[in-house]
Amino acid sequence: MNFSNAEFITSFGKLSQLPKSDRPEICFSGRSNVGKSTLINRVLNRKALAKVSSVPGKTVTINFFGLDNIYLVDLPGYGYAKVSKGQKQGWNTLIGGYLNDPERQLALIIQLVDMRHAPSKEDLQMINFYIDNELPFVIVLTKADKLNKTERRERMEAFAQEIPCFEDITVIEFSAVTREGIEQVRTVIEQACEDFEAYDYEEASNEADEASGENAPYVDENGYLIPKRKRK
Repeated sequence: MNFSNAEFITSFGKLSQLPKSDRPEICFSGRSNVGKSTLINRVLNRKALAKVSSVPGKTVTINFFGLDNIYLVDLPGYGYAKVSKGQKQGWNTLIGGYLNDPERQLALIIQLVDMRHAPSKEDLQMINFYIDNELPFVIVLTKADKLNKTERRERMEAFAQEIPCFEDITVIEFSAVTREGIEQVRTVIEQACEDFEAYDYEEASNEADEASGENAPYVDENGYLIPKRKRK
């Protein structure tokens, strides 16, 4: 996968505008000002393909980028306090509508969390939503360069207590400054797309049902939760 070949496709400000999903999608989720646009630009080896807003919480659109035969989907940043109730409702409608769409070919969610701090209430709501709905996701801890080795170790130990199922989640430490973690993010994107195209969801469903009951979550060999909606 040539990440330098990505291109901006379009933005949608209303859920009703979203087109039907016709290829695997990798979406990026995180709080406003967590560094989501910067991460996308680093992964795609571009300076400003994903626009970095000068005002946190200003952008309320879902942005689609084309990469080979997949879409990279930039969800609106959430959680910024100094916005109107209308803007917050816009976040909820777009983000929730996208993630709840059973027809979307969602291969992976990349959830960003600021490594310097405990996850916010909204971060935990998102992570619990993924777990409850068995959506495949990884966590990328941004701004890792802001911490020294001791501080990093302490935050990782704290995350293990703060984030549910932390020991079972793929976690990548990332820095836009040092470029740490870029190749790992690219690797999980490629692997998730390969898994999505090749996985026998019907067989996975049968194995999961036999092992733990009809409603039990199923984790594939690469550690990704298999969505229930893909196991029908």
